[in-house]
Amino acid sequence: MEKCSYAKKCGGCQYQGIAYEEQLKEKEKKVRKLMKDFGKPEPIIGMENPYYYRNKVHAVYHHQRNGEIISGIYQEGTHKVVPVEECQIENQEADRVIQTIRRLAVSFKIKIYNEDSGYGLLRHVLVRTGRKTGEMMVVLVTASPVFPSKNNFVKALRKEHPKITTVIQNINDKNTNMILGERNVVLYGKGYIEDELCGCRFRISPNSFYQVNPIQTEKLYQKAIELAGLTGKERVIDAYCGIGTIGLIAAPHAGEVIGVELNRDAVRDAVGNAKRNGIKNARFYQGDAGKFMVAMAEEGEKADVVFMDPPRSGSDEAFMNSVVTMQPEKIVYISCNPETQVRDLKYLTKKGYRVVRICPADMFPFTVHCECIVSMTKV
Repeated sequence: MEKCSYAKKCGGCQYQGIAYEEQLKEKEKKVRKLMKDFGKPEPIIGMENPYYYRNKVHAVYHHQRNGEIISGIYQEGTHKVVPVEECQIENQEADRVIQTIRRLAVSFKIKIYNEDSGYGLLRHVLVRTGRKTGEMMVVLVTASPVFPSKNNFVKALRKEHPKITTVIQNINDKNTNMILGERNVVLYGKGYIEDELCGCRFRISPNSFYQVNPIQTEKLYQKAIELAGLTGKERVIDAYCGIGTIGLIAAPHAGEVIGVELNRDAVRDAVGNAKRNGIKNARFYQGDAGKFMVAMAEEGEKADVVFMDPPRSGSDEAFMNSVVTMQPEKIVYISCNPETQVRDLKYLTKKGYRVVRICPADMFPFTVHCECIVSMTKV
């Protein structure tokens, strides 16, 4: 495929213009170097078609001096908007929706928010798509709750894009770098979309975390469950469980699943997702996963397998200490940042665990990011 014309200005795809096979080799090499003390990684799990995979697309709108409205993304590390018509790694229909909103903003005389003056209405647009269901959510982020002629605006948008199943107005009136505010008002549809992963159905709200590359997520989770070697009897803890994805996918292969997550909305979604899939052997708790496991260990509770999928910064020592206190037979550590993962593995291998398998996976083609699953057993 031809090189992306925005590559230099945008900076989001660091591997632009490099053949996909080469990208995979680079990522394998990086993981091999990082993990040299723990063993040899397996071949990386790549994508058959590494384009247009992002099911979550975010656009920022900007009024230029000449009055023209542009939409696109912030240039890496700045607040300068790079106008983008279409992106090689984003869902194509979502990109078209973003262009339509730009056009409609002009005809409906909707003012674009200005960060410096704090004047204007439309700040961002977020589009989320269910890959298996085809459902599509559009989130219009506005600086104030007052949205003139919003019903006609939504009607006009849906007329051009009948695939849209729900439209939400998110109100973000704070001067902040966060894209979404606290309040959501449903303008059309049910206020969420659903998608399917590994045979389970998940409900996705505007604010809930859901992996952006569902094709690779299925492969990643299947691999993680394979590494856990579940036989149907195990007690599994899913730490940092989010909306319950990996826990619920593991549940049919386990005895019971306990999910812990700090974000209250995500826990509510997880509980609903368990019901939606008729899964009776999974329970979800809101709280700090580390403290939760310490409390479990103090009560003499045991777990056979711990799945951990922490944020980019990795886990803190308190959390890993709680894992060690729990003494599970196996730990399956999924990481979106192998560098912090290596730091955490050093800690766990000093505390009576050994690394058994290392499996890199490419979740974000054309970027430098690489995912890595490591399974460990108690020595």
